[in-house]
Amino acid sequence: MEKKISIEYIQLADWKELNDADQKLVIAAENVMKSAYAPYSKFSVGAALLLSSGEVITGSNQENIAYPSGLCAERVALFYAGSNYPNETVETLCVVAKGDLVDLDTILSPCGGCRQVMVETESRQGKPYRVIMISQNGSVIIFNSATELLPLAFGV
Repeated sequence: MEKKISIEYIQLADWKELNDADQKLVIAAENVMKSAYAPYSKFSVGAALLLSSGEVITGSNQENIAYPSGLCAERVALFYAGSNYPNETVETLCVVAKGDLVDLDTILSPCGGCRQVMVETESRQGKPYRVIMISQNGSVIIFNSATELLPLAFGV
C-alpha cells in the first residue's frame, strides 16, 4: 500500500500583505528577537503567540554554552503560555529570525524539537493553530496547523 503526505501552505511575498492582527504578531516577534541571547550561533529568533483571549505572548531564543541547555524562541513562548495561561488556546504562532545561518530569502523553519512541542500543543488544546514563518527579506509562509510541519509526530 502506498500513501502520500501532502502539505498545504500559503506563501506571500511580503509580511505587510498580512492582516493587521498578523502584522502585530510579526512586529511583536521582531521586537522580542532583540532580547535573544545567541552568542554562539549568532542566530536570533523571536516568536509571538496570539492566545484565544487576545493576549500576545512572546519568546526569544536563549542559548547556553552547555548545549543543549538553551531553549528556542518557539518553546520559550509556548511553555510560558502553557504555564501561565493554561485555559487559553493558541490561535497563531509567528516566528522570525536574523542571522548568517540562512540566506535572506530562506524561510525559517522550526527545529524538530520545536515542531514536536508545537504539535503537542495542538493535541493538548484539541484544535490546530496557524503558524506564520517570516524570512529575513520579509517573505511569508503560513500553515493552518503545526501538524503540517511534522505530519508523523511522535505520540500524537
